[in-house]
Amino acid sequence: RGSGPLLWVLLLGISPVSLAQQGTQPQSIKIEGDITLGGLFPVHSRGPAGVPCGDVKREKGIHRLEAMLYALDQINSDPDLLPNITLGARILDTCSRDTYALEQSLTFVQALIQKDNSDVRCSNGEPPIIPKPERVVGVIGASGSSVSIMVANVLRLFAIPQISYASTAPELSDNSRYEFFSRVVPPDSYQAQAMVDIVKAMGWNYVSTLASEGNYGESGVDAFLQISREAGGLCIAQSIKIPREPRPGEFDKIIKRLMETSNARGVIIFANEDDIKRVLQAAKKANLTGHFLFVGSDSWGAKSSPIQDQEEVAEGAVTILPKRASIDGFDQYFTSRSLENNRRNIWFAEFWEDDFKCKLTRPGIKYDPSRRKCTGDERISQDSQYEQEGKVQFVIDAVYAMAHALHSMHLDLCPGYMGVCEKMDPVEGRMLLQYIRSVNFNGSAGTGVMFNENGDAPGRYDIFQYQMSNVSNPGYKDIGQWTNHLRLNPEEMQWSGGDRRIPDSVCSFPCEPGERKKMVKGVPCCWHCELCDGYQYLLDEFSCDMCPFDMRPLPNRTGCRPTPIIKLEWSSPWAIIPVFLAILGILATTGVIGTFVRFNDTPIVRASGRELSYVLLTGIFLIYLITFLMIAEPSVAVCAFRRLLLGLGMCISYAAMLTKTNRIYRIFEQGKKSVTPPKFISPTSQLIITFILISVQLLGVFIWFGVMPPHTIIDYEEQKPPNPEFARGVLKCDMSDLSLMLCLSYSIVLMITCTVYAIKSRGVPETFNEAKPIGFTMYTTCIIWLAFVPIFFGTAQSTEKMFIQTTTLTVSMSLSATVSLGMLYIPKVYVIIFHPEQNVQKRKRSFKAVVQAATVKTEISHGHKYSDPLLSIE
Repeated sequence: RGSGPLLWVLLLGISPVSLAQQGTQPQSIKIEGDITLGGLFPVHSRGPAGVPCGDVKREKGIHRLEAMLYALDQINSDPDLLPNITLGARILDTCSRDTYALEQSLTFVQALIQKDNSDVRCSNGEPPIIPKPERVVGVIGASGSSVSIMVANVLRLFAIPQISYASTAPELSDNSRYEFFSRVVPPDSYQAQAMVDIVKAMGWNYVSTLASEGNYGESGVDAFLQISREAGGLCIAQSIKIPREPRPGEFDKIIKRLMETSNARGVIIFANEDDIKRVLQAAKKANLTGHFLFVGSDSWGAKSSPIQDQEEVAEGAVTILPKRASIDGFDQYFTSRSLENNRRNIWFAEFWEDDFKCKLTRPGIKYDPSRRKCTGDERISQDSQYEQEGKVQFVIDAVYAMAHALHSMHLDLCPGYMGVCEKMDPVEGRMLLQYIRSVNFNGSAGTGVMFNENGDAPGRYDIFQYQMSNVSNPGYKDIGQWTNHLRLNPEEMQWSGGDRRIPDSVCSFPCEPGERKKMVKGVPCCWHCELCDGYQYLLDEFSCDMCPFDMRPLPNRTGCRPTPIIKLEWSSPWAIIPVFLAILGILATTGVIGTFVRFNDTPIVRASGRELSYVLLTGIFLIYLITFLMIAEPSVAVCAFRRLLLGLGMCISYAAMLTKTNRIYRIFEQGKKSVTPPKFISPTSQLIITFILISVQLLGVFIWFGVMPPHTIIDYEEQKPPNPEFARGVLKCDMSDLSLMLCLSYSIVLMITCTVYAIKSRGVPETFNEAKPIGFTMYTTCIIWLAFVPIFFGTAQSTEKMFIQTTTLTVSMSLSATVSLGMLYIPKVYVIIFHPEQNVQKRKRSFKAVVQAATVKTEISHGHKYSDPLLSIE
């Protein structure tokens, strides 16, 4: 934008007169006509340092220039388009250099520079007759984007519309800066959009970009980067610029940089032909044939020159080219051109020499004896290779677009007028621009020619792929089109070695089921896959979440499934042993009870204290019975009976034994002091004491029932190992370890108290009492329960906790019941059944004698008689 004032300074200092006087009038083609169009073509390549122009460019220069001349001929001979109006032209050479093109284009604006000639007089005093300068109403060109940008800045100042046939830089779509610029080729932003669509269609999300330094390459890549950012899902690994003047080894460094992100196999390349060729050479040199997957812009297109001798490296390259067609009429026109019939093209002789590799004798040119002399009879396409240059169609469309705009303008401003009327003399540039932007006609290839509000043509591209393997004729194959949206034929694509599968160009491969993406900071296409561990499942692709407490993850961790519910089964080894012991115990207890009932009035049964014995045996029976309740499937009823009977059996047993040992202790302690028997030693008193002790347990249980009614729970924490495949929910009663121990605590207190009395009564002669068997029973029971506690609580963290604790508890209870049964009653049953002769009443002794026998071990008769006063006072 800041170049405007500078241009005014340049322009105001130059006049047609001064140019003519200096002999610096630009060499150009002049075609006379009623309305003159300007033309800018790269007839010559950029010259070496200090020289503006180099060698002639046959295709991009002469072919395109001749296309404009051909279009002018067609328009001027068309009676329906601009009838009675001849289009002329002033065509200039840009030499592929923007600064040189700027100097040349000053020719187009000379007529618009107002000069004050009032002080100029001829020798006779008359004002001079100055020829009216040539006025250019519009310009066709230029070719390179950098040239068009430079020229557009000048033409904008003078409101001269410009239509380019090859400039595709997105920058030129800026209508605020280049409002008089239009083009019949789509901008690179469309091309970049097409390339983004191609990359996404192939499933790539991680690519690198290569751009030749300069407007075309840099703006193309910038457009690609911007569109990919807006579209999302595409990341750029490397964005490398190829210097305008690359140093030796520069392309080897570029390949090395690309390999730093080797996963980004896709390479988006906006570069000139020479740079493309050298990139391919460097890749081949690095032995990376088949690694890179190139996506080339229209500068690569379907050309053979960039891939010559590098076909293996280029195999699979996808390229894009504005949709075009070969114009048959132009082929007929151009191949019929000769030195004789084409004198209007001042550069044609130079083209002739280059095309036929011969030399013409021209004024000022020294004859070169090493080259053959041209005969002038050579024929294009017969004596030389000919292929229509790709932009010929667009040059013709650009000229026709200008002609259609002028035609519409003429119809509106000069209705019915033959030739150019005053309203179109001169043609007003801003008005012509409006007509240009409004044109809509079928172009030379049959496709519509139109412009949007920014002067851009619609995007229409052919998509090619260079294929070698499994094809009879290696070359570019049409694999799709892009017209505002992509139509790609993946089945037509083929990659290095003939592989039909589209290669990957991704930073990170998709995570396996159950793995979340941990994104790499700043690179949205790169991530690390992390497995959702433990009891987590994949909530979304970026995060894991814990399964609900009653569920566990699926094997692939994509969701959760219910945790299986288990209980202690009757067939389990953890249940078989306790049940076996309990059955044996119940049978033994039933046998003892049956024996006692059968021999209820015998001395041994009576001496055992029948009432308390039956109570004690009932407790032992309940202790064995609890095993079945502990293993049965939990339900409300089962849980209620567990609470009731778990502590009750032990409570009954130990309450009865405590009453017995207490009675013995009190009798002998009382006997030391007095001959009067202690109170509450009768069987009825003993039963009352026992039931009072039992009622404490029952009261506690019923209070527990009231505060917290029994119910079942499913414990998901008990069997929750690190591997969720082994997780199980345990169906159990609502009895925690603490509540279970509280339930047994009263029985344990009774057991300890009983043990204390057993110890105190250890001196009583065994002939007269059960103190010692009860003592041995208590000692053994204490050992059993001391072993129970560490086993029970030591397995609290085990995954088999429920099974171990249930088995430990039931076996401990069965063992303690068995000890009581074995110590206290099995010997009596043995005597009753196998030695009935011993089951007779012994000599009765007095209470005092018994006491003295316990103290001084002497026998003294006394008036009070008892059969066995310690155990059978009735």
